[in-house]
Amino acid sequence: MWQAVRRDVSEAVAAVRRAAAAPGRERDLVVQALKAALAAWVAWAVAGWWLKAPVAFVAPWVAVVLVESTVYRSIARGLQQLGAIAAGTVVATAVGLLLDDTMAAMAVVLPAAMLLGYWRRLGSQGIYAATGALFVLTGGSVSVATSAARLGEALFGALVGIAVNALIRPPLYLRDTRTVLREATDEAHDILRDVADGLAEGRWDAEEAGDRHERALRLHSRVQQAHAALNLGRESLRANPRRRNGAGAPPGKGYDDAVLVLDYAAVHTAGVTRTVLEAAAQERPAPRPHPELARRYATFLCQTAHALRLYSRSRFGQSSEDGLREAVAEMRATLEELRRDLARSTTDDPDDIATYGALLTQAHRLADHLTVPA
Repeated sequence: MWQAVRRDVSEAVAAVRRAAAAPGRERDLVVQALKAALAAWVAWAVAGWWLKAPVAFVAPWVAVVLVESTVYRSIARGLQQLGAIAAGTVVATAVGLLLDDTMAAMAVVLPAAMLLGYWRRLGSQGIYAATGALFVLTGGSVSVATSAARLGEALFGALVGIAVNALIRPPLYLRDTRTVLREATDEAHDILRDVADGLAEGRWDAEEAGDRHERALRLHSRVQQAHAALNLGRESLRANPRRRNGAGAPPGKGYDDAVLVLDYAAVHTAGVTRTVLEAAAQERPAPRPHPELARRYATFLCQTAHALRLYSRSRFGQSSEDGLREAVAEMRATLEELRRDLARSTTDDPDDIATYGALLTQAHRLADHLTVPA
């Protein structure tokens, strides 16, 4: 337990240092937290301290939750939240005035408010329909004036939260997109190189092969993170004042192509590591390729890893496409030699055919999907 606590503390300290040292995700989180606190403070200062509104707490409550990860999300969720609060407040006020009994009103209103919360147009903010209803029914005597004031405070808080998020360093996540793509590409490169080193040196350790296969399986989650980061980067430009100031351009087709190729690479890397793992397994091992054949395949994997990294960099203008074309040409030449070697090495043994066929299939798929930009 104490080790876990120390590890968490160490990670927190490291995150603080990264936030102070350079721009990154940690600094973005700190900025968003400070903006949320500022939005709540401004909303309360106006509604509670200056105007002394009867239900002033609603304003900072709405303001703090609407400092979202993007300006567009603040606006969209703000409208949904206001709609949910208004629906719950209106229904609760009408039923509360009609029944004049809090317990009876809650029994009628809450099921309806919860069902309303599942309306798709309210999205993730639907729960605020029930919250708004509870504020009405548990906040003392029910009156139209109080409910109207509550809706007014909610509207004011939403405007403050959206304004703070849009006007004070509105978030952009283009840097995160590039970082996640680069990290995922580097991980795919490293896995392929590790597999190649093992094949070239004739290491068929089952535990080592299992570790590489686990890394290859986790690579898929990194690709999903890259796809999510790409979508978030594009969304962060919508309704963002910084875009008009030239602070960022929307991710182009190169990003989509890089994610697509990376997805293929993750799938086929997992296939390669699975084949190697099956050949290295101690129980019912699959046939292992001839050492010379394994070294040739290792050469192909090294070339593929190099081409994959060049592909990613060429999509972001960090390297020329000429280098990528040369790398892909070398990779395909090695693949042709590998195909001939595999054909000569194949026997009539069905297990041999299955193993060699799996290796050749993964090699062809990796080469086919790693195309040179037109």
